[in-house]
Amino acid sequence: MTRIIAVVSGKGGVGKTTFVANLGAALAGMGKNVIVLDANLTTPNLGIHLGIPLFPITLHDVLKGRANIRDAIYDHESGLKVIPAGISLRDLRGVDSSSLPNALLDLLGAADIVILDAAAGLGREALAAMEAADEMIVITNPDLPAVTDALKAVKLAEQLGTKTLGVVVNRVKGQKHEMRREEILGMLDDISLLAEVPEDINVQKAIAARVPVIHHKPNAQASHAIRRTAAALVGRSYFIDKPWHQRLFGFLR
Repeated sequence: MTRIIAVVSGKGGVGKTTFVANLGAALAGMGKNVIVLDANLTTPNLGIHLGIPLFPITLHDVLKGRANIRDAIYDHESGLKVIPAGISLRDLRGVDSSSLPNALLDLLGAADIVILDAAAGLGREALAAMEAADEMIVITNPDLPAVTDALKAVKLAEQLGTKTLGVVVNRVKGQKHEMRREEILGMLDDISLLAEVPEDINVQKAIAARVPVIHHKPNAQASHAIRRTAAALVGRSYFIDKPWHQRLFGFLR
């Protein structure tokens, strides 16, 4: 059975697309057949993050009735499959985001998991992604505006009948001014915490290299947090394989 999971932020700039690219790559590395789909029709960036910005057939072509959605699936070197959105201004003409749920029906059975990178905010495009999905992950930063918008996303998901799997608190710096975990979960009606992903310079370096950070710097703190999240989504345990000398030191301590 194909799981369709929308990744929603409610607010732009929280690191949602970076998380989607890396979560998909992590799940593919675990042997899952995964498709990531750029559901941000106005300002798509998923293909850019993965180093493949230009495609002959995109989600825009599918929504305009020019192609079947399976014709817009491309293989990434990580083992991930990608359905990109068009980045040209011409692609915006005549496209209707409300067609997304019907277009996704043809993906059922084509993958284990389909991850939708929803548009930032809670406009028509984001709502289409939430409506098309069975499950949702909310991405936020540990600050009040981001968490407030994440709460709106959770409430909208309830109205649409989309199950919220949990929240990922991204770009955590551990500073005093940041909202604490308990405050965030309290605001979000005790939605489960899927992960806290630390602020990590390696993420920015990976974006510049157009490679998922889990491959660019596998032992980065952010990479471990994302892999741990991927494992939890498919019911697996995640262990960090430390070098032998670190294991020995820990045992002696």
